[in-house]
Amino acid sequence: MTSVRPDTAASLYAEIATAQSEWKLPSVNAGVVRDGSLVWTGSRGRFATADGGAPGPDVQYRIGSITKTLTAILVLQCRDDGLLALNDAVGKHLPGIAFGDRTIRHLLAHSGGMNAEPEGPWWERNPGVSFEQLTAAMDESQAAGPADRRHHYSNLGYALLGEIAARLRGASWLDLVQERILDPLEMRRTTYFPANPSAQGYSVHPFSGQLMEEPAYDAGAMAPAGQLWSTIEDLAKYAMFWIDPVYEVLSRDTVEEMAAVSAADPREGLTASYGLGLRLIADDPYLLIGHTGSMPGFLAGLFVDRVRRIGAVTLGNATYGRVASLPPDLLRTLVTHEPILAQEWVPEPALDQGEELLGHWYWGNSPLAMTVSGGILQLSGALTSRFSPIGPDLYEGRDGYFAGEKLRVVREGREVSHVNLATFVLTRSPYGR
Repeated sequence: MTSVRPDTAASLYAEIATAQSEWKLPSVNAGVVRDGSLVWTGSRGRFATADGGAPGPDVQYRIGSITKTLTAILVLQCRDDGLLALNDAVGKHLPGIAFGDRTIRHLLAHSGGMNAEPEGPWWERNPGVSFEQLTAAMDESQAAGPADRRHHYSNLGYALLGEIAARLRGASWLDLVQERILDPLEMRRTTYFPANPSAQGYSVHPFSGQLMEEPAYDAGAMAPAGQLWSTIEDLAKYAMFWIDPVYEVLSRDTVEEMAAVSAADPREGLTASYGLGLRLIADDPYLLIGHTGSMPGFLAGLFVDRVRRIGAVTLGNATYGRVASLPPDLLRTLVTHEPILAQEWVPEPALDQGEELLGHWYWGNSPLAMTVSGGILQLSGALTSRFSPIGPDLYEGRDGYFAGEKLRVVREGREVSHVNLATFVLTRSPYGR
């Protein structure tokens, strides 16, 4: 394992030590990844396991709602394989169910207005029920609001997503998680039930300061929302997947789709928005993606910065405290002590298509330039976007204002006359004169 400098390691450890002390955490574990490697781990606290065992990077903790990101992967895999569309009504795949007019996209982004929790006893502190029992108790009168109004977190929605993936694939949610995510990513210590060494979940009595054991039930039909257990080492592998996607699991394009804003609370905006199964945190000028997690006695956090290729993961065995919010702080500490180096410049590869578009262009009198960056056509100036070829003399915008729009090369004979970019006419001289 490559490592960070000693002063960096000391500052990272100080972050988790402060959190453990100030928030009365029985134990807390953390890890930092950079450029495809787990470069630092740290543990603090003496009360991880029920017999007083110490925490460590291979000790399992319950990861709560980080489980939802795996459920979201299964759904996007179904979409990529043509088994569903994100705008499908939920009722198409779960006939007769309440909230059947909500779409799969709504459930992924928590934008369908569904109630946060299922009806009945608080599911996190009680034995789970079957899917039939869960859906029999669903009632649209309990909705938190109409669809598309705002981001409103719904654990219930992810139970439905897990069932949809299971029915489409003809296998259980757990088998799909194992075969289609955990096995390819070699996450061998991520399981449905705890496997030793594993932590005991605790809460701390507010007055006596004594530890009280928390229950850890099988969540049943709610498992896709928060059942799984994992370790720092496994979550580090998972964090690295979000930075460098493994095509066997998801394509890079699909990961980028999941990491785009789909819903937000108007009061918080981009500081805490949501993609398709991922929490997004604006850390100006960067964007962190990942998720937090909590179950009785456990807290977890995983966030990565895909641009700077860094990430952090945290696990703790407390019902309340500063654990899930630690990863962004650890990343800030990392880059403060070891700034991320700018990517080394190397000559660009030859383009398969588009060489004749390079150079100066004008939109009216506004100057533009078409260059190559990372092997991709880059338009900069008054109009900015990147473009990929999708046919002879035809390109599609990859990002910016022209994302998804078409750039068409117009010719007079064999020579390029001008470019039509979504009705914006670009010429080689101002106004083509």
